[in-house]
Amino acid sequence: MKITDLRCAVIGRHPIVRIVTDEGLYGLGEVEFTKTYLKPWVLHFREALIGEDPTDVERCMLKIRQRGSFKPYGAAVSAIEHALWDIAGKAANVPAYKLLGGKVRDKVRVYNGSIRQKRTGDRPEDYAADVKWMMERPEKFFMVKQGISFHSNMKDTIDDFHYGVRQNNAGYHGAMDQGQISERGFNHMLDCVAAMKEVLGDKVSLALDCGPGWFLNDAIRFARAVEKYDLMWLEDMLTGDYVPWVNPQAYRELTTSTSTPIHTGEQIYLRHNFKELIETQAVRVVGPDPADIGGMAELKWVAEHAYMHSIMMAPHGTANGLLGLGALINVCATLPANYIAFEYPSASDPWWEDIVIGLPDRIVTDSHVDLLPGPGLGLDIDPEGARKYLLEEDAGFFEP
Repeated sequence: MKITDLRCAVIGRHPIVRIVTDEGLYGLGEVEFTKTYLKPWVLHFREALIGEDPTDVERCMLKIRQRGSFKPYGAAVSAIEHALWDIAGKAANVPAYKLLGGKVRDKVRVYNGSIRQKRTGDRPEDYAADVKWMMERPEKFFMVKQGISFHSNMKDTIDDFHYGVRQNNAGYHGAMDQGQISERGFNHMLDCVAAMKEVLGDKVSLALDCGPGWFLNDAIRFARAVEKYDLMWLEDMLTGDYVPWVNPQAYRELTTSTSTPIHTGEQIYLRHNFKELIETQAVRVVGPDPADIGGMAELKWVAEHAYMHSIMMAPHGTANGLLGLGALINVCATLPANYIAFEYPSASDPWWEDIVIGLPDRIVTDSHVDLLPGPGLGLDIDPEGARKYLLEEDAGFFEP
C-alpha cells in the first residue's frame, strides 16, 4: 500500500487531514479549532509522504517528526500521525488501540473541559453557579476544571489583579499576561475556590487551569493556601498553553513546596521535552495533548515513562473535536494505571454531530466513554453531509 495524496481542508474551524492510498483506504486526523491557520503547514509535508506505506507508521513519522515544534506547530505532525493510525487500523480491520498494544480498560474516564456556558461574571458566586451547572449535567462528570487567574477574565475584570504588563489585545489566542499578583487578586482567587468547593464538596473533584503567567513565589503561596481543598491539580501555573519551553527546575521547586498536585504539559512537543520534567519529578501530573505532542504513540511513550516515575497522566484535549475524541479514546484505552482521565472535547459546532459517523447518541455516561468498535480511529466523516462546509478550493477533498 502506498500514500498517493495528503490533503487538508478547513471544515468549520478545524483543519482536517485526509491521507489517500492506492488501495482505496484513507485516514483522517483533526487539528484543534483554534488553529485554522495551520492548513499550509499540514500540506507542506505532502512531498515527504507520497509513496510511503502508511501502515509503517513509525517509518513515516521519522521523515516528518523533526519538523514539528511546541504548540501550535506540532499539531500538523500530530494530525498526520492520527490519520496514519486510522489507515493502519482499517488495513488490519481492528481499532487503532489494538495496534498500540491493546486495551487495558473497556471504558475511558473523562472530565469536563469543553462543555461550558458563559459564566455570569468572575465573582465567587458566579464560579459557584457555574460548577453547580456542570455537576448537574447528565454526563455526571467526576471532575470539572475551571480557569482562574491568568487563564480567565479575572485578570482584566478584577481591579489591580496583578502588577505586570497588560495585553492590549488580550483576546488573541496565545497572548499572555504575566506579573506579580496583588493581595486583592490573590484573596479573590481564594474566595472563588472556596465558593466552588462549597458547591462541589467531595462529590465532584475540582481542578484549576491557572495560567501560564505566575511567578514562582505567588505559585508556591497559592498552592499552599488551597491545600485544604484537596484539589485534583493546579495546571500550567508557570508555563503552558503557547509557551514554547518547560522550565522543569522552577516546576520542581513548586511541586516540592506543596501537597497540591502540580500539572503541566499541553503545549509540549515530543517525549524528549518531557524527559527532564519526568525524571526530576518536577510535577505530579502530566497532560500532553495527542493533537500537539506528535501523536498517539508519542503520548503513550510519555505515559509509560511517567508511570515509572509515579507521575499521573491526564491528557489535554478540550478543542480537539470529534475526530480528536476518537484519537483520545483509542490511545487512553491503552495507558497504564497512572491514567486519571482525559479532557473531554465536544463538537465545536452543533452540525459536527450530524456529519461524524461512528459515535453513539450519548457519548458520556457516568463520566466514561465506551471504546469505539470500528477500525482505525473508529470514526468517519459523511462526505455528502460535509460538502456544504467545504471551501471552493477544497472541493476535491473527499475524492478517491
